[in-house]
Amino acid sequence: MKRLLLSFCLSGIFCQTITAQTNAATEQKITVLINKMTLAEKINMIHANSSFTSGGVKRLGIPELVMSDGPHGVRPEHGRDWDKDLNVNDSGTYLPTGNALAATWNPALGYRFGAVLGSEAKWRGKDVILGPGINIIRTPLNGRNFEYLSEDPYLISKMVVGYIKGVQAQGISACVKHFAANNQEILRNSINVTMSERALREIYLPGFKAAVTEAKVNTLMGAYNKFRGQWCTHNSYLMNDILKKEWGFDGVVISDWGAVHNTKEALENGTDIEMGSEFTLKSWTDYSKFYLADSAVASVKMDKTILEVLINDKVRRILRIMYRTNMFAKRTSGEYASKAHSNTALKIAEEAIVLLKNESKILPLAKNKIKTIAVIGANADRKNGYGGGSSQVKALYEVTPLAGIKNIIANSNINVLYAPGYTIERNATANNTLIAEAVAAAAKADVVIVVGGWTHGYDYNVWNDNAYDAEGVDKPNMDMPFGQNELIDAVTKANPNTIVVLMGGGAIDISQWEPKVKGIIEAWYPGMEGGNALAKIIFGEVNPSGKLPVTFPKYLKDCPAHVLGEYPGDSVNVKYNDDIFVGYRYYDTYKVAPQFAFGHGLSYTSFQYSNLKVQYANKKATVTLTVKNSGKVAGAEVVQLYVQEDTPAVKRPEKELKAFTKVFLKAGEQKQITLQLTENAFQYYEEATMKWVMKPGKFKVLAASSAADIRLKKMVEVK
Repeated sequence: MKRLLLSFCLSGIFCQTITAQTNAATEQKITVLINKMTLAEKINMIHANSSFTSGGVKRLGIPELVMSDGPHGVRPEHGRDWDKDLNVNDSGTYLPTGNALAATWNPALGYRFGAVLGSEAKWRGKDVILGPGINIIRTPLNGRNFEYLSEDPYLISKMVVGYIKGVQAQGISACVKHFAANNQEILRNSINVTMSERALREIYLPGFKAAVTEAKVNTLMGAYNKFRGQWCTHNSYLMNDILKKEWGFDGVVISDWGAVHNTKEALENGTDIEMGSEFTLKSWTDYSKFYLADSAVASVKMDKTILEVLINDKVRRILRIMYRTNMFAKRTSGEYASKAHSNTALKIAEEAIVLLKNESKILPLAKNKIKTIAVIGANADRKNGYGGGSSQVKALYEVTPLAGIKNIIANSNINVLYAPGYTIERNATANNTLIAEAVAAAAKADVVIVVGGWTHGYDYNVWNDNAYDAEGVDKPNMDMPFGQNELIDAVTKANPNTIVVLMGGGAIDISQWEPKVKGIIEAWYPGMEGGNALAKIIFGEVNPSGKLPVTFPKYLKDCPAHVLGEYPGDSVNVKYNDDIFVGYRYYDTYKVAPQFAFGHGLSYTSFQYSNLKVQYANKKATVTLTVKNSGKVAGAEVVQLYVQEDTPAVKRPEKELKAFTKVFLKAGEQKQITLQLTENAFQYYEEATMKWVMKPGKFKVLAASSAADIRLKKMVEVK
């Protein structure tokens, strides 16, 4: 073991000294500080010393590292314990959730999103914001899908880079999470995930690799689950071999709260800071009992030569990001809950909301043709910022869908009737009295807007109550809860001019009523300005341009994780036998029709594609095509490029997303766009050689408006 660890040290896994971001002079400063520190001081830096801080060294001017949850807003303040602080200024910007950000298909908005988080975290005195979450959306039941981005690794990779760069441009460290294969909340603290190496490399790792190699993320959080028999947070293959050696990660690995289980493995396998193990140790105040505290000291005393080298590397990494984020100097102050930040929240929501169905062009609504609108559904008047578990945000304000609709018609003569229609309680069924009230309102209206879907749990301490989208729980099924199917059935009978707005973390079974409604909108959890954004889309002030970042299946039984793979597993193991066939890769290849395809999203205008050309040279393809707004209003189209191998040597998905761009066009305007397909667009991971390979052959390049809407095709031969 000693020889192996020394070999690792010399190869650079643990003893990295010079990086592209940290110069030799800074590394020398770090070395000087480490040489001045006692073993106890070093150990103090690698474990928590309060709920969200790890220790510093006051004698040497080394501060604590202060962290906060916040994938879409900085978490409410609670000091050094777990009790929420009272009478403090922690009401900030509540951004749309991660799946909403991905639905914009706009990497520039990823940067703006991250910049808001970084600025507000800095204002609040944080050093690390614990986001983004980028785990693959493998099953629609995962309670944390709302925090994540997509089922597709390429889309994730493009969106995560902007998010991280936006945060870190503010001088705050982002923390990409949860590495790796944390794709369900149920049994997350016990299950062992097994999958093929090809699935790992092609599906589950690309987003993390982009975060490390392209965005240069400063910190990374390990997952709760095991991977191939070893806990992820101190998994030798994930942390040592892939993350630190193969990808050259020079930052800090932070454990999820309570995810460390073994001192020896944590020391040797890449865990740099242990957080939150009071959850497993049942000790809320004695941080000396952490695995990387007293027991780590004892381990070093038994084997000082080797293990102190590992401790030094962990401390070096912490100090490195402290220097990188100006923690030894005076930072700028940041900005909190500003108008500019709420404008960013509004812009993201406007581009995130997806128009799924628009029969008879019922949308947009014309104010001069409507006298009465019935707004129905408990979600219409429900705030969501303070829900979801650790992602909760105390919003400065939150515009609900009902409030947004009232805002936009404030200067008109339109009358709004509101009826909740259902009760948000975990086991609630159809409430005949509430449905009758909703039907009465619908019958009086020119048009009905039903706002339903999923819900968050509210409070962190009671997140299981009414929680369908929340940390720590998965949904029991895809069925619409609270008797919403019965409600919508009754409302459509009373008024066929019905539009349904869905809130939540993704797909829900709408098969019972989908044919009966004229319009369907996916709003996600759209943030503090979500109601205003939704109203602007409903009334045509904003042309919808969001596209689905996940496939919406018709039924749960159609989902690949449930058909080919295992979910939720047997409490010990879960096997990813769905392999590389996740999301649209499965639906396309196995010819299973979804409710709405990956990349789907309608507009109030139309777009024509033409003149597709593909030029191949030096293992790269340059793709050009013309996109024209052939409608009467300005809008934006997401042009998606998929690659399909003509005669693959190994089983491959029918097609895979390999490039996209969002193009904004005035009515009648056209643009020529150019997209690049690099070598990896044509590669697959070959397990026999443990390498990415590109075999010569013919590929179709597909220009599409969604995975189910291919507009143009061109064959190209790669060599």
